[in-house]
Amino acid sequence: MSLTHETGAAVARTKVAVPASAGPRSDGGRLHRPAWMRPAPRASGSPAGSGGRRRRWVTALVAVSALPWGVWAFVRLTGIESGFPAVALIAFTPYAAATSAVPVAAALLARRGWIALAAAAAAAVLLCCVVARGLPGPAPAAGGPRLTVLSANVYFGLADPDALVRLVREHRVDVLSLQELTPQADDALTRSGLRALLPYDVTDAGTGPVGGAVYSAYPVEEVGGSEPAAYFAMPRARVRVPGAAPIEVVSTHAMPPSDGAAVPRWRGSLRDLPDARPNGRVRVLAGDFNATLDHAEFRSLLDTGYVDAAAATGAGWSSTWPAGGPLPGAVIDHILVDRRAGVHRTSVHTVPDTDHRAVLAELALPQE
Repeated sequence: MSLTHETGAAVARTKVAVPASAGPRSDGGRLHRPAWMRPAPRASGSPAGSGGRRRRWVTALVAVSALPWGVWAFVRLTGIESGFPAVALIAFTPYAAATSAVPVAAALLARRGWIALAAAAAAAVLLCCVVARGLPGPAPAAGGPRLTVLSANVYFGLADPDALVRLVREHRVDVLSLQELTPQADDALTRSGLRALLPYDVTDAGTGPVGGAVYSAYPVEEVGGSEPAAYFAMPRARVRVPGAAPIEVVSTHAMPPSDGAAVPRWRGSLRDLPDARPNGRVRVLAGDFNATLDHAEFRSLLDTGYVDAAAATGAGWSSTWPAGGPLPGAVIDHILVDRRAGVHRTSVHTVPDTDHRAVLAELALPQE
């Protein structure tokens, strides 16, 4: 019995010595990871550190490069363009839409998903704003009298008169609307045979770019002179087309938004154009609006009851200014027609010695 007790006591009092290398205990009694378990300290100039900075720079670069399309889409969607150069730049929205896939692709290649999503949203907005004008609308109702309208800015009266008269003859134009008509240009058109084709007119020729005129194959009556805020002449003519109620044609020439001081006058010249009234006289506005479908001011005019003839036939992308040269073009010349009328066809034509292309539309008028 005593032997067993003493042996057990000896065993109980025995301490097992543990080598220092077998465990992670430190001198202070705290446990630490072994050296092989601890990561090596990262030097500030290590590849991993420079990689992080590089990723941040790539993110910033991709975001900044996508920003112009995002701002453009926001301004176009909200219609808040104001001042110069925003009003002038918004005319080139179709080009912004055409290139809107560039920031999306750049963000995807850089694997910046949230930037790609934001850029894709901006691209969708821009494309939705411009696609419809390239798609033809419904065919106009048949039965109404036809009226072919041609409009041209003759550039200080310098446009080739023979070319203009040839267009009138070849396309059987019924009404010709001219902007920047001078007395000398009016005389040159007469010598080229214009009045043999369009013997009736309401003209307000002037020096430089201020003149305008409406020539017609049908009898006309002058309605009024220039609009109150207009610098350019905008003669109005009531045209009596057989089988149709009298229509009013306005040779339109709005101020160009060429600088900050000109923008208010540009807005005023557009706002003072006559509205399309559902129960009033059928109106056609034909000329140089110095505005595109992407300008909120121009869309407000359309909202009164006009249709852009080119957009109605899917030709709303055909630029009219500048004619020729390396610069991208904008669609600033239009023929707007009352929604009660239809549009059968439209076309754009180059006229020598002017910086604008002429625009043509064949209309179907409401029956009398």
